[in-house]
Amino acid sequence: MASLALPSFNSLAISRLNSQKAPLNSSFPCISTSRHPCTVAPQRFQCGVIRMQAGEEDFELKQMRDMAAAKKRWDAMIREGKVKILTPKEAGYAIQLSNKPLLDVRPSSEREKAWVKGSTWVPIFEVDNKFDVGTVSRKVSNFVMGGWWSGVPTLSYNSQYLSQVEEKFPKDAELIVACQKGLRSLAACELLCNAGYKNLFWVQGGLEAAEEEDLAGEGSQPLKFAGIGGLSEFLGWTDQQRTQVAKEGWGYRVLYSARLVGVFVVADALFIGAQQVGRYLQDIRSH
Repeated sequence: MASLALPSFNSLAISRLNSQKAPLNSSFPCISTSRHPCTVAPQRFQCGVIRMQAGEEDFELKQMRDMAAAKKRWDAMIREGKVKILTPKEAGYAIQLSNKPLLDVRPSSEREKAWVKGSTWVPIFEVDNKFDVGTVSRKVSNFVMGGWWSGVPTLSYNSQYLSQVEEKFPKDAELIVACQKGLRSLAACELLCNAGYKNLFWVQGGLEAAEEEDLAGEGSQPLKFAGIGGLSEFLGWTDQQRTQVAKEGWGYRVLYSARLVGVFVVADALFIGAQQVGRYLQDIRSH
C-alpha cells in the first residue's frame, strides 16, 4: 500500500475524488491541572488549534500531491494497455456473452443497497467500524465536513484485499473491476496489475453510470443509487434522483417537496422550542 502511494479515498468528497482524511498527527490541546489553569491552558489550547490547522493544511497538500501522482500512474496504466476500458453497457455484454467475472470493490454500505447479479465482492476500502481515538476523530471530521449531507461513511483500506482476491481468482483470470464512481476501481486495478494480474478491465464511470438495461442489478435500489445517502438523498437533491424525477414525473416531485417542507417544519419547531427554553432559563435566573 505504501509503495503504491495510493491516495486515501473519502466519503465527502464525492466531488473531490471521494478522498478520506487520515487522523491528524498533531496532538490534542493540553488541559492544565494547575490551580490557575487560565494562565496556561488558553495558550496551550491556541497552540493545539494552530497545530491542528497546520495538520489539516499539510494533509490537504499531501492529498493533492498523492492524487495527482495516482492519476498519472492510472493514465499510464490504461495508455500502456495494462488495463482495458469498458463502458457499463460493454461490461454487461462481456458478462452475458463471455461469462467474464465482475469484481465489485465497493464498501459494504454501497454493496448492500445494490449489486450486479453474480458479481464477486471484495472491497478495497471498507466501512471503518472501530471506535478508538483516531477513528472517532475521523468520524467526527467526516460528519462535520459533509458526511451529514452525503451520507457516505468513514472508510479505511482493506489490508487483506489482494489476498482475498487471490483466493477467488487466478492471475490469468479475465477480471472486470467496478466500483460506484470509477475511482476506487482504478486503485484496485493498480494493485492487481502490480500483483501480476494481466487481464484487467475497468468499468469507466462505475456502476453509477450504468442504465438499468446495461447490467443485471439486484438489491433494494437501482445500481446508480447505491452511492447516495444522507440528507441529500432524503431531499432528492442528488444528480441521480433529479434524473429519475425527470423520468418519473410528478410523483417524485411531490414526494421530495413534501420532505423538504417537513424539514423546514421540524427546523422551525426546534428553533421555537430553543427560544422558549432560553426564555424559561432566563426567567429562572431573574428570580
